[in-house]
Formats: sequence, C-alpha cells, structure tokens
Amino acid sequence: MKRYIKLFALSSLLTLGACSQDFLENEPYTDKVTENFYKTPSDAFEGLIAIYDVLQREAYGGPLLISEQASDDCFGGYGIADAQTDIEWDRFLYVSDKDMNKDVWSNAYLGIYRANILLENLGKVNWGSDTALKTRYEAEARFLRAHFHFTAAKMFGDIIPLDHTVTTSEFELPRQTPEVTYALIASDLKFAADNLGPENYSQAGNANYGRITKWAAEAYLARTFLFYTGTYGKEDLAGVVSKAEATAYINDAVNNSGHGLVADFANLWLAASFENFAGEDNTEMVWAVRFNGSGKGNWDLHEGNRFQVNIAPRGGSIGKYATGWGGATVNPKLVDSYEAGDTRKAASFIDYAGENLNFDPQAREQRQYTGYSWKKYCPITNAAGTAVVEANGGNFQIDNYQDYAIIRFSDVLLMAAELNLQSNPALAQADYDRVRDRAFKNTTHRKTVSLENIMKERQLELALEGLRYFDLIRQGMTVAKAAIDNNTGDSQFNVTFRTETQGWFPLPQSQIILSNGSITQNPGWN
Repeated sequence: MKRYIKLFALSSLLTLGACSQDFLENEPYTDKVTENFYKTPSDAFEGLIAIYDVLQREAYGGPLLISEQASDDCFGGYGIADAQTDIEWDRFLYVSDKDMNKDVWSNAYLGIYRANILLENLGKVNWGSDTALKTRYEAEARFLRAHFHFTAAKMFGDIIPLDHTVTTSEFELPRQTPEVTYALIASDLKFAADNLGPENYSQAGNANYGRITKWAAEAYLARTFLFYTGTYGKEDLAGVVSKAEATAYINDAVNNSGHGLVADFANLWLAASFENFAGEDNTEMVWAVRFNGSGKGNWDLHEGNRFQVNIAPRGGSIGKYATGWGGATVNPKLVDSYEAGDTRKAASFIDYAGENLNFDPQAREQRQYTGYSWKKYCPITNAAGTAVVEANGGNFQIDNYQDYAIIRFSDVLLMAAELNLQSNPALAQADYDRVRDRAFKNTTHRKTVSLENIMKERQLELALEGLRYFDLIRQGMTVAKAAIDNNTGDSQFNVTFRTETQGWFPLPQSQIILSNGSITQNPGWN
C-alpha cells in the first residue's frame, strides 16, 4: 500500500493517447508517496513538519478541555441548549455520545503514524556528511511519537503502542499493558533528551521557537515518570528510567536550560496583562504548540487556536474579553482556594462581579454559571470593543492565535521539587520557593515543602492548563474522588466521580467496533 504524503492537482499532464505500458511502470507524477519521496534532507524536513502539524489539532480542546471539565477545577458549561457531552465529561457519564473522545484517539494515532513514517524512511535520505541533522530529526520525531502515545495513554489507560507503521494483518492489534507502552515512551524521550543539543529557542523572534529541545525532553521524561510511577505504583519508568535518572534530567533542565520565570505571573497571559504581555516566546515557555491567525476564516486550515473560543464568555464580548461559547465554567472552590495576595488568582480567572462586568447568564443562555470563567487563554477585544482576531480579518471561532503552553518552567520547578523531595529536601525547598515567591512577589509566604503542598501548588500555579485531572489520578482513586465529588445543594453542579472507571475515559465506540473484538471498553463504561 502506498502511503501518500501530499497530493498535487496537475492538469493536462498527459493526453488520452499517452496511457501506455511505459507510463504504468513509471513513478507517479501527481503524488508524492513514500516510495519516491524521501531522498533529501529537505524531504525529511517536510516529513517532520507533517508530524508537528498534528499538534495544532489539539486546539479543538481535546485532553486540555476534557480533563479540566472532568477535574475539580471546572464544570461542563456551554449553553443551555448545547449538546450534553460536556456535562457528561464533567459528571463522568457516558450517555448521549458513544463516540466520545474519538478526536483524542484519532489525532494521537495520526501523530504516531506520521512519526513512524518519517522514522522508517530516515535511512533512505542522502544526508551526506550531515549525520547530526539526521540524529536531530530522529530525536524530534521520537519525542513527538512519545507525546502522542502519552496523550492517549493518560486518557485511556491501556492503548496500542506502535513503533512502526502497521500492515493490513495488524489492523486488529490488541491493547498492551502499561509497561509496554511506557517503555516505548521512555525510550523515545530518553533518546531525545540524550541526542538534542543545548539550544533554547525561547528568544524573541527565534525561527525555531516551538521545536523540541533537550530541555523539553528532560521535562517530559519527568512528567511521564511521575504519572506512571504514581498511577501504577511503580519504582521506575517501565524499567527504562530510574528515579535517580529522572531526577538528574529534571535538575539539568532547572539548572542548565536557560529557562526561567517571568517576573510577573500575569504577564504570561494576554487577557491578564495586555500591554505588559511577555509574549509567547518568553523564557518560561519550555514547550508550546504554536498558532497564528493567518487562516483568515479558512476552515480547511488549522493554523489558528480553535480552543480559545470554547472557554471565552458566552453571548458576546464583555469588556476586554472577546466572545465565545462559555465552556468549562470555573469552580468557585478553586478560586476560593487562593490565599490573599496571590497574584495568580486575578490573572487566571475572569471574576464577573469583582470586575464589574454585567454578565446576565439567563440572557446569554449560559449553562452552569458560576461567576467565573477562564482568563488564561481568553481572546481579547480592541479599544473599539471588537475581537482582535476579527479586527485583523479572521474568524473568531478558528483564527485565535495564542499558543498552547504544554510545559512551563514553573512546572519544571515543581516537578523538580517533587522528585528531589526525599533525596535532597533543601533543593526541593528552593525550587518550590521560587514558584511561591513569584506568585506573591515576596518571600514572606513560603511554606515547608511537602508532597501535599507541592500538589496544591501545582493546582494553583497550573490551573486550567490541562494537568490537574492527571495529577489527581496519579495520587489514587481516594484522592481523586475526594477532590472531584461535588454537592453544593444545586443539582446542576452535582458531580460524583466513579472510582470503578479507575479514572480512565471511555474509548470511542467506533474503535471498539473496528477492532472486531480485540479491544473492549474500559471498566465502568459499559
């Protein structure tokens, strides 16, 4: 089977009389296929970009939005007449749409497929003497393959790890144990961490901003180590990376990456700072998915951040905040958990009453109104009250342009604190202090570092960034249920976390059917 890379529309290439046996035996003129494509480093670069391209599809929400709705940070939200799927993610139900999460699954495997295509063809490229470039492309591709595997594994538990493109005889492969999947993830990330150079692309205007670095790979190794060992009760990362090695990697990222904290937390988020916005190529961004507004309303392109419209205020722009669908309304319990003087509170959430914004939830048909919504990632208006994206000729639904931060340096510091907690408590304290000192802009709000305090700090620092739910899951079902269960007396906010699911989301029913019985539904979702 030929694997098509790109299709080109060519007209009048041949006349009707030109169809001969010679033509049938020639390479395709109109298609680039793997059999005739990978010859030059430029070809390999196109293949690499094709893998990165899948990242932009995460902007539809995917694990970020779904996991925040499932966590204790947010409810389902959206409009009163909207589909029930978001309520079901919030309440851990599986009623109206048996193909829930199909995009998460399909996007992850699209990324894995494209990564495997490139990795299998690197040896066909004429690299000349530039073998270092081949190693770099392999490292980036393997990092991305690990990322897409982890995206699926943290959502669905047991998945199908793929280190090659499957043949027709493998279309019904069964899911594997976590040890098999995470051994592949760990090997890929370790290769990336050990083979990428020390470059740091977080400088203004750097053409490579958004590309994988050694520091992103080291941080991602720590993230997967913490999730895997916590969730499955293991001592190491699938026999590939020990705790001592994971700690050494994260300490290297802290000490030698050149990344640091932006002085003011609010300046990380456009809607919180405006004129003082630090820019997306700031020193704190260890790795982010890049977006821009160049699509100008073209739904066939995926350049814009299509996630932002989901969480923006419903029913029209209000003040400096541009309009959206009102999804994932923020739990007041989260907002109330910030201490007085913590600058992250005002920078993270829109407080409609506190900011004197006249938001009428009934007129705007807002479901599960809490008085709070996302300030992080919220699109903004200009001085005339028009959404900036529309003023620039774009569509407010698909052309928002803010990058999606996957790893910030504050997360690196908190992972370092957690990994050093037992072996080097003084270092753990220092890393933990840096995050709290920035939050309060002083050193008088420090606390003694502990696992409980680190996990709480992660919730406050990384709220609405797609990490909270998975931090709960890796602490066990008792902790997750205690945090997520909600009964305020208002039934629209009632949430009961079902521990029989073990925290895994339901597999899309279409994949179960296509597997012809080799894949069965996750526990608790039948």
